Amino acid sequence: MAELVGVLFTSHGGCTSIPSSGWPALREGRTFREDVPFESQEEMDAKWARTVAGKRALRAKLAELRPDLLVVMGDDQEECFAFDNHPALAVYLGERMAARPGPRPADHDVHPDKLHPDAPGHPAFATHLLTGLLGAGFDPAFMLDNPRPERGMSHAVMLPLGFFTDYEIPTVPVLLNAYYAPQISAKRCAEVGRAVRRLIEEYPEELRVVVIGSGGLWHTPRQERSWLNEEFDQLGLEYLTAGDVASWVELFDGYRVSSDDPSQDTTVVRRGVTGLPSPTGPQGGSRETLCWIAAAGVIEGEPSVVLDYIPIYASPVGNAFGYWKPA
Repeated sequence: MAELVGVLFTSHGGCTSIPSSGWPALREGRTFREDVPFESQEEMDAKWARTVAGKRALRAKLAELRPDLLVVMGDDQEECFAFDNHPALAVYLGERMAARPGPRPADHDVHPDKLHPDAPGHPAFATHLLTGLLGAGFDPAFMLDNPRPERGMSHAVMLPLGFFTDYEIPTVPVLLNAYYAPQISAKRCAEVGRAVRRLIEEYPEELRVVVIGSGGLWHTPRQERSWLNEEFDQLGLEYLTAGDVASWVELFDGYRVSSDDPSQDTTVVRRGVTGLPSPTGPQGGSRETLCWIAAAGVIEGEPSVVLDYIPIYASPVGNAFGYWKPA
């Protein structure tokens, strides 16, 4: 029987891949709320060093867990899907998956000459997951191959593979629409996580499985009067540490965007905003936190370790790293 041997939680945004020397360029041309601090280059360099340390710690943890299979829960930002067909939940069943062609992000510690990394899938387990989710009352889409090869597999999947692996571990992407309204809710994401745990344990082949929650935390880059809600992030991480998924779901789905917060205005169509009605909760990139909540649902009731939370104001974004392994 397959066995869940660990869960990793990781941010994957630009400030996890772009060294701090490039952060001033990210900051240029963006508008920030008045209370967002302005970091010196020295402060940014220190936060990049913490980000690198977080990635390396999780890379070491994954090596310690010795997985045969990874299940990565992340969102898709017009890579596999476009607005002519954008599911709330999808499972990838392909034999292989490739990153979008282009320069490799910095400091992945692997294959410095490999600009177009690809990774193996696991069609048998992916099929088990797909049919099991259908049987449990979910309605996932599925992909037998990458629908948009010129765009590649979602960066929410490929970036963690670059952070933590040499792209050699078979991987099953579970894509959640955490970005474009109308999005999936935190409650539904936690339910997906619970179902994934059960389906891992029901799989008849002996596999050591690690789940990765990839995304977030709070970030509203390139939006008007962007800001970072550190209190919201820290409270969610406290719930993760305690294994209290229900409270994290309540916090997330119960959040109401203030009428004077244009960084989360969902009514005007622009980059990342469809203009369609959105559920309650934070909007924009901050909804990638849902991928953490889905992974937390896999281990509901069991405490996790948060390695670091790094508020990066140049973006702004809350970078964070954590893990769970069996007692």
